[in-house]
Amino acid sequence: MKVVLISTYELGRQPFGLASPAAWLHKREHDVVCMDLARQALNEAAIKEADLIAIYLPMHTATRLAAQILPALRAQNPGAHFCCYGLYAPMNEAYLRSLGVETILGGEFENGLVHLAERLSQSSGNGNGVGRTSPQEESLISLERLKFEVPDRSGMPSLQKYAHLIIPGDGYRIVGSTEASRGCKHLCRHCPIVPVYNGVFRIVPREIVLEDVRRQVAAGAQHISFGDPDFFNGIGHAVPLVEQFHREFPDVTYDVTIKIEHLRKHGEHLPKLKETGCLFVISAVESVNDMFLAALEKGHTRADFLHVAATFRALDLTLHPTFVPFSPWTSVDNYLDLLRVLHDEQLTENVAPIQLGIRLLIPVGSRMLELEEIRRAIGSFDPQSLVYPWRHPDSRVDALSETVQKIAAAADREKASRTTAFERIWTAAHRGAGIEPPPLSRPQTARPVPFLSEPWYCCAEPTTDQLISIGRPKPVVSSPNVSADSFV
Repeated sequence: MKVVLISTYELGRQPFGLASPAAWLHKREHDVVCMDLARQALNEAAIKEADLIAIYLPMHTATRLAAQILPALRAQNPGAHFCCYGLYAPMNEAYLRSLGVETILGGEFENGLVHLAERLSQSSGNGNGVGRTSPQEESLISLERLKFEVPDRSGMPSLQKYAHLIIPGDGYRIVGSTEASRGCKHLCRHCPIVPVYNGVFRIVPREIVLEDVRRQVAAGAQHISFGDPDFFNGIGHAVPLVEQFHREFPDVTYDVTIKIEHLRKHGEHLPKLKETGCLFVISAVESVNDMFLAALEKGHTRADFLHVAATFRALDLTLHPTFVPFSPWTSVDNYLDLLRVLHDEQLTENVAPIQLGIRLLIPVGSRMLELEEIRRAIGSFDPQSLVYPWRHPDSRVDALSETVQKIAAAADREKASRTTAFERIWTAAHRGAGIEPPPLSRPQTARPVPFLSEPWYCCAEPTTDQLISIGRPKPVVSSPNVSADSFV
């Protein structure tokens, strides 16, 4: 079979969701073309020749972008079989089928894609035509334990074309990425993983992960970003993995994503992260409002976050907290409180400005819909944006959200520092509340904060630039002086 695998967006990383199924399909002697439309133009010739076109949907932004291009893809090849796979595929099943998608695969999707390709091959061999197949036989959501293959990244743009690691004052490093686990043990109410995995997580064997890393280091990677939803879900897997990683690649650094809850519970392992080359830890803090954190069932409190922030300072580890600062629980005072906490905890350089403007996303299947407070706040489902829209009863909160997003976008265009963007947000937020902004002090001995050139941007609306530029190659860092945030 001639198979085209498409990714529209994956946080600036070379998509694991293309590389992994490509290895499975190549092993079965299918002809596979991978297209990462966040970094390269659409290969129209490959689209027209394809028997199977499968689009990877790991997050909301990727799904919105895919919905934009699906009609054009179908027009170019009406005889192809269309499949969508990944976290957001089963969540948006009805909508995707209305766009002509015939097969939907969620959860552990590799074996489903192989089965689909074999089924289509048999159908084609019987003279039935590829596109005219029986109803979907593959599981909509599979949680089977797979025997993973080493990802095949040979058909994708080079690592140099993806997000880079920025080290202020010390240039940039080429970044590779991989996954050591999928799914999650936890049931955070707003998380898109929960409707699919429902507390299940799956380990990628250590040798598969390390071989993937070896190949990327050989291709020039100087830093590895682990894309696991929570690296400490399997602590007995994670710690030996980074120990072996460091033994093999003592000069290669890495980053991971870990819940605040796990950073507290497994605090004894944090020095090990530092020892093995972890430059920073991303953590979805979401809020410093305990009421909102309880509604999200995040498993941590404001006090827990402050404890972790202090621990990281003591260990000289870098924490990158991410947030959902705008929700029906947010008040203007809550927002000002968040800004004060970030300033007092010396975290203003650790937070991408766009993180301070993100609104709570409520897609189909979200556990947020279990809450009466949310059901009262939302409007009818919007099939264009794939969310239940909501407005805050205090119009100042919605206006502040828009203002902060504009400030973040302007800072990106101007290549302004994160501290400068924070100061602008601080001023706008206080003035929006009718308060004269208190002066901000800058730490006398602030150390450089390393961060990726494309901010962690998982569960948010796509930016206007993303919607406009789908299919166009993105800029590549060519100089240590290029601003990190120019990659949003």
